[in-house]
Amino acid sequence: MLRNLVVLGGIAVAFAAVPVVFQSNPDAFHALFSPAPRDEAPASTVAAVHPVTAQPLGRKVSVPADARGHYAASFRLNGRQIDALIDTGATLVAITSSTARRVGLSLNPADFRQSVSTANGVTKAALVTLDRLEIGRISLDDVQAVVLDDHALQTNLIGMSFLNRLEKFQAKDGELLLAQ
Repeated sequence: MLRNLVVLGGIAVAFAAVPVVFQSNPDAFHALFSPAPRDEAPASTVAAVHPVTAQPLGRKVSVPADARGHYAASFRLNGRQIDALIDTGATLVAITSSTARRVGLSLNPADFRQSVSTANGVTKAALVTLDRLEIGRISLDDVQAVVLDDHALQTNLIGMSFLNRLEKFQAKDGELLLAQ
């Protein structure tokens, strides 16, 4: 009986340690449980956004500049993937109304009462708080943002309301380093 309790206790401790191990080294954890690479080449796809390369230590992400020198990447907004342009000239994160609907934000026409200046002129926007905005292993909760009509904003923008909450963001040698 005592032997069974000791074995059961060991199993319980092992299961309790899984979150700690995952948080301290998620890359090793993912490598352990990801399928083995296959020899065949994947089907080629055309993507508008460069892939994001996560750094091996800490919560860092490196975003390469595109041919125009812009930093575009895939983010997760409230758990859904979105493509966005990182814009240090934008005060807030700005998303299109169609993106807002896709990530579960329900807005009425009366919510669009804030006047904002954009590259395309002055327009109306709805001020919102995003539950969670993530890129790689960087994750921020309660990020201030504005929602603009799809005609007023061509692409989602990751502005200073996200970037200022990071430990560091730095452009160097054609890459933008984000660190939390």
